[in-house]
Amino acid sequence: MTSEVEERVVRAVRDIAATPGRIFELIADPRLQPVWDGNDNLARAESGQRVRALGEVFVMALTRGGIRENRVVEFEEGRLIAWNPSEPGSTAPGHLWRWELEPLDDANTRVTHTYDWSQLTDERRFGRARANTEEALTSSLRRLAVAAEAPNRN
Repeated sequence: MTSEVEERVVRAVRDIAATPGRIFELIADPRLQPVWDGNDNLARAESGQRVRALGEVFVMALTRGGIRENRVVEFEEGRLIAWNPSEPGSTAPGHLWRWELEPLDDANTRVTHTYDWSQLTDERRFGRARANTEEALTSSLRRLAVAAEAPNRN
């Protein structure tokens, strides 16, 4: 039997034909996140918010018109980034988005995308949290792969 906490941690994994550095740039620069967001939840972010350290906050506009502040709670350049979203000026309600990048060789990377809502206590948010299924995370990974594997356009 699966525990309630386990049911609230969703993961998807995909191998992408790109270096960790190239993939990480797409994730760590909020301006680029709407390109690969498989939930079609992210509308835009201002330039100049590229995450470079633990504790930074970046701001995203949502497709439904809201704004989210995202506090970076895990960070290792080129390998790991995770953030807790919250409404501006509010305490984070208890969910986390995580991206882990593992180089497989010189040109391929295993990417693990996790949505963890095990600390979420506001029951009004549970329905939206449950919508973040493995399939939804896989959609983001698929779109991230397309962006990362595309030839550089300089």
